[in-house]
Amino acid sequence: MAESKTKRKTPISSNGWIDVSVPITDGMISWPGDPKVHIARSLDMEKGAEANVTKLNMGAHTGTHMDAPRHFINSKAGIDKMPLDAAIGKVRIIGIRNKEMITPEELRSHRIRKGERILFKTVNSNSRWYLKPFNKKFVALSTEAARFLAERKIKTLGVDYLSIGSLQSDIGEVHRLILKAGIWAIEGLDLSKVEPGDYEMICLPLRIVKSDGSPVRTLLRKL
Repeated sequence: MAESKTKRKTPISSNGWIDVSVPITDGMISWPGDPKVHIARSLDMEKGAEANVTKLNMGAHTGTHMDAPRHFINSKAGIDKMPLDAAIGKVRIIGIRNKEMITPEELRSHRIRKGERILFKTVNSNSRWYLKPFNKKFVALSTEAARFLAERKIKTLGVDYLSIGSLQSDIGEVHRLILKAGIWAIEGLDLSKVEPGDYEMICLPLRIVKSDGSPVRTLLRKL
């Protein structure tokens, strides 16, 4: 997908709040094998209808989204059971220097504490990845980093590509380690316009009963 196909830019800033969710557009990038994104009018005023009604066809893990434990653990909670404090409150953005993987070696220096909400800004944020073809070499958690975060019992983590696990790690194991630990995962963020540091965050999924995930609108405000 060529970047020139859209003039919309992200993030949007208003009253200190910065929108770090990506725009959902017809035909946008999706995880390989997931439903393709199709947005069209089922009723169209330009064609004589009394009102405009948009029809959405997409997977629950489209664009910026959250994973529920049910995504990889069938017996666990759906997205409708997410505790609100998992996605509302103070969050810390950590800059990742490693251009291949998020590793425990790099994380140790940041003294990550129990109950924290953490977002990782990697080289994925150097470009508007959501307007480009799928990148097989995106930066995400190594299995060891996932285990490290699970042991520290953080509350929430977020990444700036479509998955917390990469194609160079065991994606399933990364998800199971994180979700089994009760950590709520935000994927597909655009952190290109925010620097590492402390922020307020509002990030709410749709209340879809028993769903394994949901698109979210994620807002940050510098503390």
